[in-house]
Amino acid sequence: MQNAKHTDDLQDPAPSPAADGFVRVRGARENNLRNVDVDVPRDAIVAFTGVSGSGKSSLAFGTIYAEAQRRYFESVAPYARRLIQQGHNPKVELISGLPPAVALQQRRGVPSSRSTVGTVTTLSNSVRMLFSRAGTYPEGSPQLDSDAFSPNTAAGACRECHGLGVAHTVTEASLVPDPSLSIREGAIAAWPGAWQGKNLRDILTHLGYDVDIPWRKLPKKHRDWILFTEEQPVVEVTPQRDRVAKPYKGRFWSARSYVLHTLADSQSASMRERVLAYMESGPCPLCGGSGLRPEALAVTFAGRTIAELNAVPLTELAGIIRPTTELASAGTASRKQSSGETNEVAVAITRDLLQRVTVLLDLGLGYLALGRSTPTLSPGEMQRLRIATQLRSGLFGVVYVLDEPSAGLHPADAEPLLEVLEQLKSSGNSVFVVEHNMDVVRHADWLVDVGPRAGEGGGEVLYSGPVDGLAGVEDSVTRPYLFPDLSGQEADDDAPGRDREPAGWLELRDISRHNLQGLDAEFPLGVLTAVTGVSGSGKSTLVSQVLAEVAGGWLRPDGPGAVSTGAADGGVDEGELSAPLSVGPVSGLEHIDRLVKVDQKPIGRTPRSNLATYTGLFDAVRKVFAATDEAKARGYGAGRFSFNVAGGRCETCQGEGFVAVELLFLPGSYGPCPECGGSRYNPETLEVEYHGQNVAQVPAMTVDAASEFLADVPAAARSLTSLRDVGLGYLRLGQPATELSGGEAQRIKLATELQRAQRGHTLYLLDEPTTGLHPADVQLLMAQLHGLVDAGNSVVVVEHDMAVVAGADWVIDLGPSGGDKGGSIMAAGTPAAVAQSVESRTAPYLATALGQETASQHPARSRFDNAKAMS
Repeated sequence: MQNAKHTDDLQDPAPSPAADGFVRVRGARENNLRNVDVDVPRDAIVAFTGVSGSGKSSLAFGTIYAEAQRRYFESVAPYARRLIQQGHNPKVELISGLPPAVALQQRRGVPSSRSTVGTVTTLSNSVRMLFSRAGTYPEGSPQLDSDAFSPNTAAGACRECHGLGVAHTVTEASLVPDPSLSIREGAIAAWPGAWQGKNLRDILTHLGYDVDIPWRKLPKKHRDWILFTEEQPVVEVTPQRDRVAKPYKGRFWSARSYVLHTLADSQSASMRERVLAYMESGPCPLCGGSGLRPEALAVTFAGRTIAELNAVPLTELAGIIRPTTELASAGTASRKQSSGETNEVAVAITRDLLQRVTVLLDLGLGYLALGRSTPTLSPGEMQRLRIATQLRSGLFGVVYVLDEPSAGLHPADAEPLLEVLEQLKSSGNSVFVVEHNMDVVRHADWLVDVGPRAGEGGGEVLYSGPVDGLAGVEDSVTRPYLFPDLSGQEADDDAPGRDREPAGWLELRDISRHNLQGLDAEFPLGVLTAVTGVSGSGKSTLVSQVLAEVAGGWLRPDGPGAVSTGAADGGVDEGELSAPLSVGPVSGLEHIDRLVKVDQKPIGRTPRSNLATYTGLFDAVRKVFAATDEAKARGYGAGRFSFNVAGGRCETCQGEGFVAVELLFLPGSYGPCPECGGSRYNPETLEVEYHGQNVAQVPAMTVDAASEFLADVPAAARSLTSLRDVGLGYLRLGQPATELSGGEAQRIKLATELQRAQRGHTLYLLDEPTTGLHPADVQLLMAQLHGLVDAGNSVVVVEHDMAVVAGADWVIDLGPSGGDKGGSIMAAGTPAAVAQSVESRTAPYLATALGQETASQHPARSRFDNAKAMS
């Protein structure tokens, strides 16, 4: 195994780190790192590589960045430290030559709809200040503070929608979908079912209303009172359904009151979801969807309100403010005394704003608007927004530590990213990137490869030096992907999918949502389809929204086919208004019996949710312990072995395993529970063992280790095998959901689905499943997806990894660009056919992945076209 240190620096005594330009790490033991020593150059682009879970993030973020952050906090006044959320102290003996560091990590969790492009980039702050200090106010209006132009502040939020811009209302049509029914027949669909609904009907009868005539024949004043009254009369009711029942006092609720009360107070997610279906959501009528108050909307700049500026693409925004930035400096003195759009403040703000917007334009994000909600952005768009914010900061002499900056980026979008990394370096900074994209790695000046495998099988630095030097490290799993010529592997003509023919076609006509306008799309069934295109071209809209909603509507519980169940189907964020969807004729849905949508939303929002609980694996573990002779003798059931309920858990920490430790002026910290020592259970529960292990020791096992320990437990073995098959063998069973990346969460959901009994005719929808995966792990994942197809299912993936696209059966490429310039299908066909397209921006990268030359003409009719014609 090659020494981790650069060989030129090993001969003589180490010079001063400040003089030789290296960050020197000694004795790093964070997570699975094995007492690592490594030297990394400053003022360079350094790539950290290795399979998922090998320890590269533990080295780059958990050690180097964490130590830089710790040193910074030591320079902060003790009182101020209490106001800052501080990280942990890394397990490392020494780090020398370390400059200040800035981290750009992938965000965990679901973004709020109150978060926008403007808030993420902080451009909204400048725009609000521009309107506050240089806007044109109505005559006699007082000047407003910048907070008055934000929907996220008490001073600026619309009183009706509280700044969300979305109003939820009920109407007669939404509450009574079928007016031909009588109240007794269930005309008021929004009312509760079972006894509660009958109770309300009986109360109406006692109040003198006719519940047996069609709803539409009731007088309008009666209909309005029943649906919308705020009154809640209490009457004595004798149940009509039971003549021997005793009378009781019944309180009436209007349909609107019931719906609003359920949404506000019910603890049941299913009940809230049910009544939400009887509400109509749309732009707030008071603020027009802007979320702002009228006095803020009365102020203009360049003839536009702040809501209008927030809605225009960044390219157009740049054109609107550019005339102000170009005002002659000769007029500075006169502008100082003037007010409005030509004063000195306006020029200063717009010049700064234009410079920051230009960075976004250079990264290809000119189609975005400041008001665009972040939940509607792709991962690639979010990555570039955060990188652009740091690029504009103008810092010098710092270490930027980036977590997979190419994640979610089309190869064409990754090229501007490389220029940004070079700009950061040329500005006098060091750039450390944890990366799986081999094109980005090849662009680096230095490479640190960690491995050789994941978890306990990793944690060693196999190589640290110039990129080309990895070619001589045979133990590196990264080596064959970085240098494919060394692998000696030829194209496999018998690879999965090479000879598949579609079992049918799912055709959607005249699709309209977001930037898809009048689009016709055709998906082959019984094969693996990859949907490609640059960021913002409409891929996720087409697959994760349109296709999912159309197929889900077909498979609804009261419609044809089986009930649809999504392994990762999340709800809409509060206040998020879905764009209207219009779809023309649809054919081919009769070939689908089930829908599974697998996205990258977290599998839980708290540390109590983890890998074992989400997959149901821990249920099997608890049953195993409950079935032991010792547990039976003590009368312990499966619930005794849960740390989430009283009984077997430690009551001191409530099953958390740790307690908060307040250290006053020192950083607050968490320590193991003094009662259970971090085990989460009380001593009596821990006395029960299975194969020499207690229940607290199982969550600490990795998936690989647990596979051996629980090999004779079929339910557990099935889950563990599925997790290993998607490359998650390195994760601990008790790994908190909050510590998992989006890619890991998605693969856990996929593994949960794989462990179920397989049946054909299921449509699987996946959105960038290879995010965060080393190329070796991608191969494992692809084997599972091909296995689903071989079982008679259809798989559609939104993907940027050209190796995945090259291995698909069918490719649909969207473009040509993002935003308003996207939303069209540029090419569709087999990978080899799409690679020859002259209009597709994906084609040249796909051709490279296939080892083809780029053609100058469109492909001829493919075998899939022939198959479709015959079907």
